[in-house]
Amino acid sequence: MLMGKIIDTGKWMAVVNVFAASRKAGSIWKNAAVMLEEAGVSYKARFTGGALNATALSRKSAAEGYRRFIAVGGDGTIHDVLNGIGEYVASAEGVSFSDFTLAVIPVGSGNDWVKSLGIPKDVKGIVELMARGSFGKQDVVKVSLLDTDGSVKSTSYMANIGGVGIDADVCRVVNVHKKLGYRGKILYVIALLRCLRKRVPVNVRVLSDGATLYDGNIFSIAFGIGKYSGGGMRQTSDAVLDDGLLDVTVIPDIPLGIIAKRAYRLFTDSFTKVKELTVGRGRVVEVWPSDVKPYAEVDGEVIGQAPVRFEIMSSQLNVLGTVK
Repeated sequence: MLMGKIIDTGKWMAVVNVFAASRKAGSIWKNAAVMLEEAGVSYKARFTGGALNATALSRKSAAEGYRRFIAVGGDGTIHDVLNGIGEYVASAEGVSFSDFTLAVIPVGSGNDWVKSLGIPKDVKGIVELMARGSFGKQDVVKVSLLDTDGSVKSTSYMANIGGVGIDADVCRVVNVHKKLGYRGKILYVIALLRCLRKRVPVNVRVLSDGATLYDGNIFSIAFGIGKYSGGGMRQTSDAVLDDGLLDVTVIPDIPLGIIAKRAYRLFTDSFTKVKELTVGRGRVVEVWPSDVKPYAEVDGEVIGQAPVRFEIMSSQLNVLGTVK
């Protein structure tokens, strides 16, 4: 393992995703940089491009001693910055997530994570919070793709919500089209319709802290420490960012007519009370498919196919805002 650097540089590292929000992130960052300087907040900025994505930039910066990060972009950028930090933490000795602070200047279309943090929507308000040192703590989820014998194939980290099933399929289609330059909420509608048309039955067993929570065919499963996903949907409406537990919501493979009838409740705190659902909580949750291997997504990024393990980590991340 690498020896972790003990000395914090004292500066914020801004990781700017220049491609976020149809390339509007750059101009938003320019305004934010002026405000940070006026508020006396010391920072350095690095910009995505080429092989240097937000994950690589964050990992490099953490290795250089930076412990305070600003993700300038959407939920995907937050995910990438968190994973850059996580990759460094996993490789360094004597370093944990609790040594790091993550702030965000939201630029994307969804911005679901920040809804749970009480962060202002305007850049000025965010800078004022940073200058005041208004921070809370939240859990981090370690997500591992597993082999059939239970060994770990790959690891990523989650700040908000992940999923298995139809929502991961939708993310796959959306992310492919985003790379081709397509944008807008209509993209999600088109992706959903396409995935519904092509979906096949998926049978899984869901384990929560070693006990069977669900065994059968699924439409989708959500795993969250945050409430919001998909631009405001509340698949894990009772989740709390800092309670040390992962909320699980299983939507069984029920008729689409019933799903459509209940869909409006996705945008309310009553969704997990829908009688057809199976809900639970745990520190370690695993999904084991019986035959067809469904895809899994973490904070909107597809990471591969189940089996998969979601595990609450013992150390908490410092975050800008008031966790609620």
